Amino acid sequence: MLDEALATMVAPWVRELGLRVTSAQPGEVHLSLPVQPALVHGGGVLCGQAMMAAADTAMVLAVMTRLGSFKPMTTVQLQTSFLKPVAGDSGQATLLARVLRMGRSLVFGEILLHNAAGELAAHATTTYALL
Repeated sequence: MLDEALATMVAPWVRELGLRVTSAQPGEVHLSLPVQPALVHGGGVLCGQAMMAAADTAMVLAVMTRLGSFKPMTTVQLQTSFLKPVAGDSGQATLLARVLRMGRSLVFGEILLHNAAGELAAHATTTYALL
């Protein structure tokens, strides 16, 4: 279900991020994000826009694990703190997205993005509206 969603439900440019589900359980998804040259900015690090898109996508997948399938939803809030750079030559970053609270119309979540050394590089909190 999650791999299919990545292949068919997300925008084409999001598919180009190369996100891959490494594990999942109800309310939680682990992804890998290849750090590729197209995602690295002039400072030699993974750009924040790529990290935020990956975080947003990871959370949609985590919500899907609670709903059992894709249901229409929209991001209401995505607050991201960038804590450490992800080197442009590091190979990959990893994400953990988890649902913190799921109501009838709003879902609250958290995403942790780690660099290749396992250090926390970005922390995001989200709110989604179920449509």
